[in-house]
Amino acid sequence: MGIILKTAEQIETIKKSGRAATEILQRLGEASKPGVSTGELDELARQWIKKYGGISSFLGYRPTYHPPYPATICASINDEVVHGVPSRRRFLKEGDIIGIDFAIILNGYHGDTAFTFPIGQISSQAQRLLDITRESLYLGIAEAKAGNRIGDVGHAVQHFVETHGYSTVRDLCGHGVGRQLWEEPQVPNYGRPGLGQRLKPGMVIAIEPMVCIGTHEVRVRDDQWTTVTADGKWSAHFEHTVAILSDGPEILTANFELWGR
Repeated sequence: MGIILKTAEQIETIKKSGRAATEILQRLGEASKPGVSTGELDELARQWIKKYGGISSFLGYRPTYHPPYPATICASINDEVVHGVPSRRRFLKEGDIIGIDFAIILNGYHGDTAFTFPIGQISSQAQRLLDITRESLYLGIAEAKAGNRIGDVGHAVQHFVETHGYSTVRDLCGHGVGRQLWEEPQVPNYGRPGLGQRLKPGMVIAIEPMVCIGTHEVRVRDDQWTTVTADGKWSAHFEHTVAILSDGPEILTANFELWGR
């Protein structure tokens, strides 16, 4: 399947899904405290999906190379990059960081977002990782303009991250969003300016830097989902769903209370 351009009406529908996704993500962040299990956060997400009248984008999702995903959120702690499977036996601790990836379907369209939350007081090294990763997302979004290319977006993320001594994961990337959670094009967090798919008005993409303190190399645990850094160093993940418009990018998962912008 090629790239599917969206109409203004379809983009507005995705925006409604994106607004719901980020409001639920905000509530999950507020509930993420020492002693809370990732399984409890997943149950909270299920309750909110029901309240919004939506459908989980993740629950039961099955790429050809994975078993069906068993939860409504991905909850990735410390050295877990993405796709951490929630568990009633996995408890948050003071000083942890947790990346929560969440998506919801409303009116047939997905809204997809992620945020890495500090648990209590975190180290200055962990806070710097969060700050750099989050800023790299907005630098990538700034390049998501009609006429630019995917490589411009990835380069903006990569250059900023590597300038600060970190690395961006190469084996995983952002993607198109619409009626399917993962559509074309792929949106890597690295690249060369002027290369890759040209961005056009009507494209909707998820830009999601996954940034590591150490190596960009990752491995997948035995559950066939949880992806961790190969060297055990910590990683952070932030994501927005973004529409490419003729007058610039629009963040469809914006939430000032959560993101502060």
